[in-house]
Amino acid sequence: MKLEELTLYLDDLLQTGKFRDYCPNGLQVEGRGEVRRIVAGVTASQKLLDLAVDRQADAILVHHGYFWKGEDGRVTGMRRKRLATLLGNGISLLAYHLPLDAHPELGNNAQLAALCGWLPEGRFGEQEIGWYGRLPGPSTLGEVVAGLSRTLARPPLAIGDPARPVRRIAWCSGGAQGYFEQAIGLGVDLYVSGEISEQTVHLAEESGVAYVAAGHHATERYGVRALAAHLAAQHGLDCQFIDLDNPV
Repeated sequence: MKLEELTLYLDDLLQTGKFRDYCPNGLQVEGRGEVRRIVAGVTASQKLLDLAVDRQADAILVHHGYFWKGEDGRVTGMRRKRLATLLGNGISLLAYHLPLDAHPELGNNAQLAALCGWLPEGRFGEQEIGWYGRLPGPSTLGEVVAGLSRTLARPPLAIGDPARPVRRIAWCSGGAQGYFEQAIGLGVDLYVSGEISEQTVHLAEESGVAYVAAGHHATERYGVRALAAHLAAQHGLDCQFIDLDNPV
C-alpha cells in the first residue's frame, strides 16, 4: 500500500479535520513510499522504534506521537535519536491522538466500553471526547474496580466507598481527570479515567461521585490495537501491536 494512500485512508477514517488537538494528527515523519509491515503501539518511544527496526517495519502507528504544543522544538538529545532512527531506516511515523480517542468503534473509549461491558448512551466534554452510559446491571464500586483490574491486568486507584452502588458511569481514557466535574453534572455514580490529580480526590469525596484512575497507558492500549487489526483485515497489511508496559 502506498504511504500516501494509507495516510489519506486513516485521516478520513478517523476524521482528523474535525479536531483541535495538541499535536499534528496523521503522518508525522515520512519514510519509504510503500508500506507492507506496520508496528503499532501506544507511544512512539525509542524502545518501540528499535523494535520496529528489528521487525523491518515500513511504518509505526501510535496514539502518542511527537511535536506536542509547547515543547522545545530543537532536534537534540532524545529527539535527535528518535528522528535519526526513523529517517535512517526509512520508517514512517503516523500518530492519531484525539481522533483515536473519539472514534465510535475503533477509539479508545469505544474499545474500553466494549471490553468492560459498559453500555454507552452519549458523549460529553470538549469535542465530545468523554463518554457516558450505564452498567448492564446493578453493581458496586468494588465490583467495577475488580472487573477493571482483571480486564486491564493492573490494579486501578479508586476513590470512594467500595460498597457504593454504581449504575450510571462516565469515562474518558488517558489524562482526562479534567472532565470529572462535567461527568458529575451528568448525574453519574462513577467516573473512570487514566490519571488522577491531587484535587480530584477532594472533588470525589465532596461530590459523592466515585473516581477511578485506571492508568493512562492501560486505558489507551485498545484503540491503536483495534486500528492495527482493522488495517490488517481491510487492507491485508502485516500489522503487529506491541504493548510496552508502562506503570502510569
